[in-house]
Amino acid sequence: MSDDQPKIWFNGEVVPWNEANVHVLTHTLHYGLGAFEGIRAYKCSNGKSAVLKLTEHIQRLYSSAHVAGIEIPYAIETLCSAVVDILRENELEEAYIRPIVFIGPGKKGILPGDNVINVAIAVWPWGTYLGDDAITNGIRAKISSFTRMNINSFMTKAKICGNYVNSVMARQEAADLGFDEGILLDSEGYVAEGSGENIFIVRNGTLKTPPLTSILEGITRKCVLDLAEDENIPVKEQCFTRDELYIADEAFFTGTAAEVTPIKEVDNKKIGSGKPGDITKKLQKRYFAVIKGEDAKFEHWLDYIP
Repeated sequence: MSDDQPKIWFNGEVVPWNEANVHVLTHTLHYGLGAFEGIRAYKCSNGKSAVLKLTEHIQRLYSSAHVAGIEIPYAIETLCSAVVDILRENELEEAYIRPIVFIGPGKKGILPGDNVINVAIAVWPWGTYLGDDAITNGIRAKISSFTRMNINSFMTKAKICGNYVNSVMARQEAADLGFDEGILLDSEGYVAEGSGENIFIVRNGTLKTPPLTSILEGITRKCVLDLAEDENIPVKEQCFTRDELYIADEAFFTGTAAEVTPIKEVDNKKIGSGKPGDITKKLQKRYFAVIKGEDAKFEHWLDYIP
């Protein structure tokens, strides 16, 4: 059964789902140059709905578009308001939110020229990204045969549509081999990230995550780093190898969709005890308290929907 919602924000108007159409000659469809975001809205314990770090996500959308050479024809405040409006229009208390910026039809070659820039925002209910059991018991991951894109081949700080072909191939390979997710190494052989998540490990009580050199600047990643600091957990943003991942005491993914998802196994090797570890569970619990509006210290991360 489809979870598509009846209305979509499209170029400044709220339109029925089946009218939010694009032409087959849309430039982004052929060449992949576009930008998108992933955002979540949660129903909090106080009964209100809130969007997690709405402004930061929309600002990253503009940064991604800027890197791609695309000028978004709306103000940041307009798109923030549009997110709230489309949630209301679809009467959703919790949702995944997908803004996308793409180049329309016109010039047919690689250079898009003055083709029109389109912006759409869709919302839909979306539960646990990697499955309900994943949050509680962890997932099985596989080191991908596909290398994370080189920083001088693709712009790794931007959520550019075409970049995610790399992710799709890694995720499909992992699924074909019976794993829940793929983990990509960078061009130097260090652990980079999952197909759609940042990655953390714990060794000897220290939390480690790859530096921002060649990975996406994850917003949930930053949330977890801030929570770790507040919990007095030592943190290192440092490159690590796949064998260090194998011998880690704990490992987990972070992301808007994945939230905080433990990794219990990589390449058929148990991570630590093979169960979510204490630090993972502590950070996960704190994160879920924040998104439910139960943590006053970080409640400013939430934009409540009036």
